[in-house]
Amino acid sequence: MGIRDSIADEIQCSRCGELRDRSDVDRLLWCVGCRARARLIAARRARIAATVLAAIVAGYIWGIIRPTDVVIGGWIATVIAAYWIGGRLAREIFYGIERSNRKRYPGSTG
Repeated sequence: MGIRDSIADEIQCSRCGELRDRSDVDRLLWCVGCRARARLIAARRARIAATVLAAIVAGYIWGIIRPTDVVIGGWIATVIAAYWIGGRLAREIFYGIERSNRKRYPGSTG
């Protein structure tokens, strides 16, 4: 018998180990709480990565390009765009890594 038995109304979450209703788990057998926790972890890591990327872009603009005062608003917008796009990309990458990781969350019962 597999983890997804056709007779059972409840399925064990593959991340936290708690029994959940069949409709409350996704295709990877993760419950809503575990998905939300993985999103939170990914968002925290993505903010750090986006900040580092924006600092690198700002350093490159300030040190190598040396912009004039006339177009400084455009360069600030470039750094903000690097932060936003880098954060979105990093969040999805970190979420995929978190989902593919097989470890259980600390304090889980299963």
